[in-house]
Amino acid sequence: MQKDKIVSEAEDRMKHAMEHAQHEIASVRTSKATPALLDTVRVNAYGTPTPIQQLAMVSAPEPRLLVVTPWDRTLVKEVARAIQGSELGLNPLDDGTVIRVPIPLLTEERRRELVKLCGKLVEEGRVAVRNVRRDAMEHLKKKKKDGQVSEDEERKAEKELQQVTDKMVARLDEILTKKTNEIMEV
Repeated sequence: MQKDKIVSEAEDRMKHAMEHAQHEIASVRTSKATPALLDTVRVNAYGTPTPIQQLAMVSAPEPRLLVVTPWDRTLVKEVARAIQGSELGLNPLDDGTVIRVPIPLLTEERRRELVKLCGKLVEEGRVAVRNVRRDAMEHLKKKKKDGQVSEDEERKAEKELQQVTDKMVARLDEILTKKTNEIMEV
């Protein structure tokens, strides 16, 4: 029973690590407009840096255009300034109520840089998943040493942990492949 709990907790933590990496990769810019592109933008609103999703509705009505509609019209200039000041290389246009963010085409060099960035983010996700596996293995060894888990249960749990780890790493690789294809698409 102990080993099942350890394996399921490790699997949950691995899923969280994978989802975090997936979220980070989704915010990497491609030539297509997606609302997730602005997830990392923080707006200085009411004296505190606030995620743009908490201040405005972000939509992609066209493949190469984002429309940001702040709920408080007094924040339009701040939201536009935050988008322009971000590392995304975007130039927002505001008309006083709505902010239009055209998504320019990427150069070949910039595409390669973004692919490298995605590779780095996926590798961080892999490392996080492996760290969870390592922690679970150490926990199992401690339980075995204390006599709460038998040697057979330990081996079986280690095998299950490895299978879960392999599954998560394969999922991260799929995400990287999909994002790389998306970035390199002209």
